[in-house]
Amino acid sequence: MKIGFIGLGIMGSAMCANIIHKHDDQVYVFDYVKEKTDLLVKEGGIACSSGKEVAEKADVIITMVPKSEHVQSVKEEILPVLNETKTWIDMSTIDPSVSVSVATEVKKTGASFVDAPVVKSRPAAEAGKLGIYVGGTEEDYQKVLPILSYMGENIIRMGDNGKGLVMKICHNALVSQIQNGVNETVTLAENNGIDILTFAKAISYGGGQNFYLDSKKEVIAKEDFTTAFSIANMHKDVHICLDLAKQTNTNMPGEENAAKVYDRAMEKGYGNEDFSATIKVVKNAG
Repeated sequence: MKIGFIGLGIMGSAMCANIIHKHDDQVYVFDYVKEKTDLLVKEGGIACSSGKEVAEKADVIITMVPKSEHVQSVKEEILPVLNETKTWIDMSTIDPSVSVSVATEVKKTGASFVDAPVVKSRPAAEAGKLGIYVGGTEEDYQKVLPILSYMGENIIRMGDNGKGLVMKICHNALVSQIQNGVNETVTLAENNGIDILTFAKAISYGGGQNFYLDSKKEVIAKEDFTTAFSIANMHKDVHICLDLAKQTNTNMPGEENAAKVYDRAMEKGYGNEDFSATIKVVKNAG
């Protein structure tokens, strides 16, 4: 079974490298930034000149691109070469309704389609220990599970097409609100003479312990916001969440507040920094 990978950014490159190292057949790779493709060729991938070429040569096509419009662009490019022998796994985080629409068009060609967004960031991608939420039929889920297992160790089918993305959006919304709580209480503690590492240790003694604080305390203490997952990407996700909430008449005041922090971070030019850099918005709010 030949695999193709389109989209070799921070997450996609690490995910694709795991496939190359673990899969026993050819892996075709493509990114519009040639240097990114070249890096995966050094790992053992086979370079393609376009997404369409990937789709022509591969039995399973994986995409990991930033936004809904990028998935739609890939769809327009590869749709003519899809057929009943092909499976498309989209691992991008996009609007669930867009994904469902893409799935409908793809299935008309006879090809299979699943959405399979990931959780956790670059270190987990490098280690092949991502969490993966899958939307698609049970049959398609079982078919793609061995491939997803190259990249993740916690994989769950959430339901039909689009449901993997709904879960991813819910997950990131929760993270954004936990993060905002951490940002605010860390700042309050520091303003009263308690440093973040002492704060984190004390929090671990009680019910406030959380993965975000445990994994980001050193980063925040050092103010080293090297990107593992960008503010721009999380900004996109929190607004997808608010759109989804509006569509389903769901009241989310906490997420609305988190979105304001992300909007301000984007205005301040922090978009390419790690999403933990939102603490700068909270600290400098006054």
